[in-house]
Amino acid sequence: MANYSIIGGDGKQYGPVTDADVNQWIAEGRLNAQSLAKSEGDAEFRPLAQFPEFAATLAPQAVPDKIAPILAIDTGVGRSAALTKVKIPAIALIITAAINILFGLIGLFSRPDMQQFNSDIQQLNNPQLEAVFQKIIILAQGPLAIANSIFELAVSMLILIGAIKMLSLRGYGFAFAAAILATVPCLTPCIGYILGVAFGIWALIVLKKPEVKKHFN
Repeated sequence: MANYSIIGGDGKQYGPVTDADVNQWIAEGRLNAQSLAKSEGDAEFRPLAQFPEFAATLAPQAVPDKIAPILAIDTGVGRSAALTKVKIPAIALIITAAINILFGLIGLFSRPDMQQFNSDIQQLNNPQLEAVFQKIIILAQGPLAIANSIFELAVSMLILIGAIKMLSLRGYGFAFAAAILATVPCLTPCIGYILGVAFGIWALIVLKKPEVKKHFN
C-alpha cells in the first residue's frame, strides 16, 4: 500500500497517509483534483488529477478554482492551542484556591480574641442582650465556625482539583463545576472571593469554546 504526502488548503504538509485516506478525503470534499500530493517515490508535489489511482474517486467532482482545504485532520495543533487557552485561567484558579485553602486553615485553627468585645457588651448593662451575644460568640467560635471552615476548605479543594484537571484538558465536567464554584459567594473564604469571581468567569468563557471543549479527555 502506497503512502502519500498532501499539501492542504492551509499550505501545510500532512502525511504520510495511505491511498485509502486520500480517497476518503476526496469523497468528503476535503481534497480535489488540484490538491497537491506526492507519493513516496516522487521528488515533487503534483495535482491529484495526475495520479491514476485516484481518477475514479475524482471523476464525479467538478474542478474548483481553488485548492480545497483539509478541514478535519488533527495534527495536534488544535490540542496545543486549547492547552494555551486554558493555561492562564487554570493557573489563576489554582492560585485562588490555594489562597482560600490557606485562609481556611487559618480560620480552622485560630479564633479571634473576643475579650474586648465582651467588655463592650458588658458596658451596656443589659443582661438579656449580653446573654444573646454570648450565645452568638459561642456559636461563632465553636462548632459552627469549625463546620464553616471545613466546608470552605472542601470547596476550595474541589476548585483546586478542577483547575488542575483543566490545566491538562482532563475532566471537562469537573473543571466546569470548579469554575462555577469559584464564582459563588460565601462558599470559600471571602478574601479570595473577588479573585474567584474574575477567574471563574474567565475559565467558564474559555471552557465553553467548542475548540477547547472537544480536546478534553
